[in-house]
Amino acid sequence: MVVTGPPGRAARIRFAGIGYALTVLLTGTNLPTPLYAVYERVFRLSALDVTLLVAVYAAAVIASLLACGPLSDVAGYRRVLTASLLVAAAGSGLLAAASGPGWLFAGRAVQGLAVGSASGALTAGLVLTEPRGLRARASFLAAIATTAACGIGPVLAGALAQFAPAPRVLCYLVEIGLLIPALAAVATLPASLGATGQRWRLRRPRIPAAIRREFVLPAAVSLIAWAVAYVTLALVPSYTAAALGGGSLFVDGTAAGSLLIVAAAAQAAFRFLAPRRAQAAGLVLLVTGLLGLILAGAAGSAALLFATIAVTGAGQGLGFAGSISRINELAPAAERAATVAMFYVVTYAGSGLATVGVGLLATHLGLVRSVQAFAALFAAGGLAALAALRAS
Repeated sequence: MVVTGPPGRAARIRFAGIGYALTVLLTGTNLPTPLYAVYERVFRLSALDVTLLVAVYAAAVIASLLACGPLSDVAGYRRVLTASLLVAAAGSGLLAAASGPGWLFAGRAVQGLAVGSASGALTAGLVLTEPRGLRARASFLAAIATTAACGIGPVLAGALAQFAPAPRVLCYLVEIGLLIPALAAVATLPASLGATGQRWRLRRPRIPAAIRREFVLPAAVSLIAWAVAYVTLALVPSYTAAALGGGSLFVDGTAAGSLLIVAAAAQAAFRFLAPRRAQAAGLVLLVTGLLGLILAGAAGSAALLFATIAVTGAGQGLGFAGSISRINELAPAAERAATVAMFYVVTYAGSGLATVGVGLLATHLGLVRSVQAFAALFAAGGLAALAALRAS
């Protein structure tokens, strides 16, 4: 049953509050991106260490999704989201206090637990609280908020690190402050929102039997889109320095974050595309952008690199938006949060493995060549997914 909440202003505020919580949570989890170069210097981290930070985050997200996706459908969204936002604040606190690599790994793991426990409930909560019951609109806004927040985080952190004091601390304190209104917004949700009355138990990862076949393709498109985004967020600052010869923290954060900011803009501009068309357009742009990334590294061209990031970002945005819209169409009402959670499990698992793979390859080939190899592999995967989409 879709619960739209009370009519009028209160319903709109509740819906906006969930959107704000989703945006702030994901902004915070991407603040470390431009600081990786600082951590490399201060804590003597390698490119592989940076990718392992991404892997620890992704693993924590997956573990939390598997446990808390079903829990959200049982306990209701308010309880789960309140705990998740408090955990997110703790993760930011650990990163702000970091005095060595161990603190970074602990902070990223705690952030991953927060995102994993909240992602399914926040995305499904937007669907359930949309004041007019427009599921497609809610799915679109969830995709926009997710993508834009992941891009805003690196830009915000890069700007604060470049132009404000305490570059390894301030951005995380800002995030903790932004989480306070999010907690207040979540507290206004009905205790019953999302609750199905079932008993909770830790379940094996599963997709509802009725939608398993249809689930595969949008999940694969999302995996490709976010693998590209994760490698960009983790390695583009270092890749920029290696391929172009240096940069600033603000430029590094902007280079990484602009991919997802462009992605959000593309989602807004093409919001009326049907899910299948959005996925197809996204894959074409992703493949084009990945091929451009190979050429940018070979040519050492800043202009080509930023143009490539823009094209890839547009593809990422459309591919992910079409995928999440399709999943929300498919998900049974009684298992909506758990289905969305499994969608994110596939996305995070593939993205984390891809990022670590690039880091491992960088130890043998160097960063520029390893990113180029990744781009070639995922361009081929994008073409295969596009062929499968058209065949289906």
